[in-house]
This record gives sequence, C-alpha cells and structure tokens, in this order.
Amino acid sequence: MHRDEHGSRREARREGREAERLMSEAHQKNAYAAGEPILEVRGLAKHFPLTQGVVLKRQVGAVKAVDGVDFDLRGGETLGIVGESGCGKSTVAKMLVHLEEPTGGTIRYKGEDIAKLSGRALKAVRRNIQMVFQDPYTSLNPRMTVGDIIGEPYDIHPEVAPKGDRRKRVQELLDVVGLNPEYINRYPHQFSGGQRQRIGIARGLALRPEIIVADEPVSALDVSVQAQVINLMERLQQEFDLSYVFIAHDLSIVRHISDRVAVMYLGRVVETGTDEQIYEHPTHPYTQALLSAVPVPDPSRREHRERIILTGDVPSPANPPSGCHFRTRCFKAQEKCAVEDPVLAVPEWFKGRGVPAEHPSACHFAEEKRIVPTE
Repeated sequence: MHRDEHGSRREARREGREAERLMSEAHQKNAYAAGEPILEVRGLAKHFPLTQGVVLKRQVGAVKAVDGVDFDLRGGETLGIVGESGCGKSTVAKMLVHLEEPTGGTIRYKGEDIAKLSGRALKAVRRNIQMVFQDPYTSLNPRMTVGDIIGEPYDIHPEVAPKGDRRKRVQELLDVVGLNPEYINRYPHQFSGGQRQRIGIARGLALRPEIIVADEPVSALDVSVQAQVINLMERLQQEFDLSYVFIAHDLSIVRHISDRVAVMYLGRVVETGTDEQIYEHPTHPYTQALLSAVPVPDPSRREHRERIILTGDVPSPANPPSGCHFRTRCFKAQEKCAVEDPVLAVPEWFKGRGVPAEHPSACHFAEEKRIVPTE
C-alpha cells in the first residue's frame, strides 16, 4: 500500500513537470512568433592564448579569432556570414553550438544566455541548435553505418524517438534529403561527396531543431552538386520551419539563399543588411572589394565593372592594427582610422533618408558604391 502511494506521488510529480515544460514551450513559441530575434549575439569574442615556456608557461599574447561580433537571427530567416578565410566565421559557428567556450559576450537563445549553460540545460538547448559541418568526408565516422550516424542523436536525446521507432525515423530522414531509405546499412565510403553532405544534413534534422548552423556546407562540393544541396536546404527550411546561419566565402551562393548578410573581417562584422543592401548598395570598402572580385557572367556588364584590388596582406589576429582593423589595406584610410575604432552603426548621413544604403557599416567614411552596373 505504501509502495503504491509512493509510486502515485512520483507519477504525479512527473506529470506536473511535464505540464510545466509544455506550458513553457507554448509560452516561448507565442513570445517569439511575432518576428522577435530567436538568437541574439552581442559582443561575442574568442581569444586563444599565446604562451611561452615549457614547465612554467606564461601568456604573452592572444590570437583574437573573434573580437566583438553582433547580430540577430529571426525565426524562419537565413543569415549569411561571409568573409575571407581566417576572419573568424567557423569560430563563430562553433561558439553558437557551444563547441568553443566564448571569451566574452553573450549568445541569447530565446532570451537565455547559452554561453553560461552547462549540463542538462545546455543539452536541452543543443537539441534546438544543430550544425552541418564543412567537410562531408571527415565529419562522418567511417566505422559507423549511415543508420547509426543519423540515429546517434537519438541515443543522446532518447525522449525524441523511442528505440522501436528509430529505424523508421532514420529511413524517413534519408527519404527527406533525397537518399534511398534502403541505404541505411551502408557506410560513408560508399557515397559521393554530395550524398555524404545530405547524410550530414539528415543528422542535423534528426532532433527537429529550430536553428541549423551551416559552416560552409557546399565549399568542398562540385558546382553542380552545390546547387542541389542549396536547393535541398531551401526546401527543408520551408518544410521544417528552420532558421539558418549560413557561413560561406562564395558571395553568389550566400546571396542566393540568404535573407540578410553579415560581412566579417579579422574577427569583426564590418557591414550587415539585407541581400539587396549588401550586394547592390554596399557602403564599406571591404564589402566593395569583395564584390568587385565576384565573376560576372554578362560580358557587357563585366567590362563596365569597377575592380578594387586590395594591397598588402591580411594582418595577424595576434597583433591586429589599432583603430579600424581594415585600415592597413583600405583605399579610404585616413589618420582618424588609426586612432578611432569605428562602430557598426548606420552612418549619420544616411539616417532617416529611407535609401538602401541606410544599413549598419563599421566605417568612418562609409559611402555607397555600385560595383557592378545594372542592366
């Protein structure tokens, strides 16, 4: 009798916690259904220490891989992050899924700072923020079958799929990403690069996340396969109501899939705006230089394009320039750029004018410049 009473109380407590969880989830969905940012990043930084000595190590400096990044991600949209290799894009991606511990700043998912979470709280958030990695060859365990790779998230989060339903769930995911469900017992080496990336996408979708962080998901693929994977990601975004943080260095791909774009240089965001604002009305010299290097298929437009050739090398993140980090390669640099660090904000001379150039740019001398003439 006593044992039955104890069991009924425990069941009541469990049902109470479940009800609270469902009410909390419903409240969060209602609170963020009106276009509020689902992910807010403020002042995000990652500094890797430089040390000297073998026995008694002491820090002599730091590599500032990410040095104060700000952006928002709204529900159902795609934020593209572009920039040269080494500018900190992949480090940002790893911090968003807590694979790297931030040195400073906040990452707020639905109002909660996930940079400070650990244990069960972090595990719960990770279910809603998944990642698709850059290399489809090294991101899949060659000793595991496709079924085990895609079904592994269910071992970590068993509440998502009971053991008896997992094989069926994995086969459904294979079908969703365009692969034969009968491939469930095959190994990664039996697939092409594009097929492997589809497997990686299926693994990211297994837990039905709200946010997918895609770290250059098509850079290792052929051009024709890139288009297939991009079209697949666009379709899945509609079907699963996903939000993407899409990282790449190919500006044409980013424009095709992104609603908004953030341009990074040496660990910082230097310009952000909609795809039209960034590609048709860039105001930062670095963005303008990047766009001038994009191939133009139309010969008549290509010959009227202005080419901007940057001089010098990218500075070391261990010893970035004072003031504006881009000033050592900028064709507009003046004395003010070496002394004063520009703020990522809408330039004063564009505020209130209602023009496409009215978007944040971290430059003292931001000026709209059309790189490729219209037809």
